[in-house]
Amino acid sequence: MESLSGIAFFVQAAETRSFSVAGRNLGVSSSAVGKSVARLEERLGVRLLHRSTRSITLTAEGTLFLERCRRILCEVEAAELELSETRQAPQGRLRISLPLVGRLVMPALTAFMHRYPAIELDVDFSDRLVDVIEEGFDAVVRTGEPTDSRLMSRPLGTYRLLLVASPGYLSRHGTPRVPADLAGHACLQHKFPSTGKFEAWPLKRSHAAAADVVLPATMVCNTSEALLDVAKDGLGIACLPDFMVSTALELGELTTVLDKHIEHQGTFRLLWPSSKHLAPKLRVFIDFMAERLFAGQGFGMPSDRATR
Repeated sequence: MESLSGIAFFVQAAETRSFSVAGRNLGVSSSAVGKSVARLEERLGVRLLHRSTRSITLTAEGTLFLERCRRILCEVEAAELELSETRQAPQGRLRISLPLVGRLVMPALTAFMHRYPAIELDVDFSDRLVDVIEEGFDAVVRTGEPTDSRLMSRPLGTYRLLLVASPGYLSRHGTPRVPADLAGHACLQHKFPSTGKFEAWPLKRSHAAAADVVLPATMVCNTSEALLDVAKDGLGIACLPDFMVSTALELGELTTVLDKHIEHQGTFRLLWPSSKHLAPKLRVFIDFMAERLFAGQGFGMPSDRATR
């Protein structure tokens, strides 16, 4: 058990890069963490961490050992779950990262909180590509295809990007008929906060003219929610996901343009660290989001297998 304790202390220290932070997380003093790691290093006969007055970093041996230790602790947690009363209400802290599309995720998230009040949510809203394991997330929702073999994934639903504008804007400035017409329009563009790059508009590349279109940047914004309001107010054409504009389209506040020249389909996925066993709090979150995030779209019942 002392060896297992030393492994737990080492993992916390390695992930937080701080003995004091690791101590707070474990409910012990920073010196206790440091001494435990030192005893582990002495027993193994290798240095796992480089120490300085400001921080600690992993040695090459420590990096290799960390991955194995994580798997050990994961198996211990799984064993404890098997022996515990798994039928009890899911509870505990769940750290998740969600994309900056509140109109899509918030209804499902608040419904989840009502259903499972004993689960404490620690939510990070971000479009950046987080490192699920290194940053300690239990689960993240992102678009695209997963590439990390350490993660399991489950598709949640599909969406399409559309070009939209208000009827008032189109009556004043005309309706673009081909992609080249966009050069003469007010284009409201989304910029990814993490990279500073503009989101590409999904114009078909079958015609050379579409590839050469330079879109004016009448407005640049790092959140799609603001672009929706600006488009509804008749100030330009925006490229937005269908789930965000569906209500405005139904109410006649927006209309789509260049539909024949648009080619796009994206997928939202739930990702979580690979493990043979899932904590009840994570299992119910995965199932709930798969059921509720795109409710009514008929996406089906995808499997829990990771894309390798």
